[in-house]
Amino acid sequence: MSAVLPPDAVRDEDDEDSFDTLLALLQRWKLLLFVPILAGCVAIGISYFVPMTFTARTAFLPPQQPASPAAALASLSALANISGSAAGLRTPADQLVALAQSTTVLDRIIDRFELMKVYGEDLRADTRRGLADNTRVALGKREGIISVEVDDRVPQRAADIANAYVEELRKLTATLALTEAQQRRTFFERQLALTRDKLTAAQIALQDSGIGAGTLKAEPRAAAEAYSRLRAEATAAEVRLAALRGSLVDSAPEVMQQLAQLGALRAQLAAAASADSGQGGPDYIGRYREFKYQETLFDLFARQYELARVDEAREGALFQVIDAAQPPEKKSKPKRSIVGVLTTLAVGALLLVWVLVRHALSRQGPERAQRLRRALAGR
Repeated sequence: MSAVLPPDAVRDEDDEDSFDTLLALLQRWKLLLFVPILAGCVAIGISYFVPMTFTARTAFLPPQQPASPAAALASLSALANISGSAAGLRTPADQLVALAQSTTVLDRIIDRFELMKVYGEDLRADTRRGLADNTRVALGKREGIISVEVDDRVPQRAADIANAYVEELRKLTATLALTEAQQRRTFFERQLALTRDKLTAAQIALQDSGIGAGTLKAEPRAAAEAYSRLRAEATAAEVRLAALRGSLVDSAPEVMQQLAQLGALRAQLAAAASADSGQGGPDYIGRYREFKYQETLFDLFARQYELARVDEAREGALFQVIDAAQPPEKKSKPKRSIVGVLTTLAVGALLLVWVLVRHALSRQGPERAQRLRRALAGR
């Protein structure tokens, strides 16, 4: 049974251990001081053989999307029907950040600057990875400004690549519909093209029908124009309803109003069709009516298309470059002072641990020292 030491004896033993540890550190103070400093100096010297890297930065303001009533209602409807979905909403600025990292943009920049030769890669996938590692695209959440930083060994090329990101994004977004006005412009552009083809076919059919005496007596112009105007307005109302339903729920006030307007137009159209059904008439009347319908519909879609283009221009579709990238005058890597300090601290910490372990081993018995060495060796 081991004897229990009094508290004073334990305290004296702890003080003696601390004194021995401090003495061991003082005995090796030259090793702990000069070796880390020497290692830091060597690391700084080696850093001079590392190729310098320059960082160029450009910043631009993405297209601004106005807060229209339809967009506000769409946001309220989404919040009312989808719990917690607001956190997942993506703005055009977020989409631009994603597009800047897309394969299409990366490949265009790789081909433009021949980066496969610059990076010394044989595969395009490896070149994309290298370009992505050397590029940082970030969106400032508060100010809404997108910044692009590019690292390269040549200052001028770093600036050119950074500016090329803005140019390639401008070219790519010109073919995409990101904002609300761009989506409306694209939608009515497709409708306008379809209606133009139908109008051409109706015109050809009307020219092939001929005009006879019975057609002149029927005097179809006024009736046909009124009917075609009603039919075109009903079709345009259906198109507007489909566009609203793409962003709003059926219970939204705008959707309800559009449904009521469409119902009234359909009722008037049915009354006009029933009034003309008993009059008969030559085939010219039907073809003339179809021609006037397509003509009126074309005019309606043309006006909607022009309004969408005006709204798109008002949004500021062109990127507003705040700071164009300039060739950097100072290198960004390697930071020799940081390399030297970190190397000095790391080597000093390792030497300190080594001295303390050696001191602990010297104070143990042969068996305990051997077990401690095995534990440190992981055996």
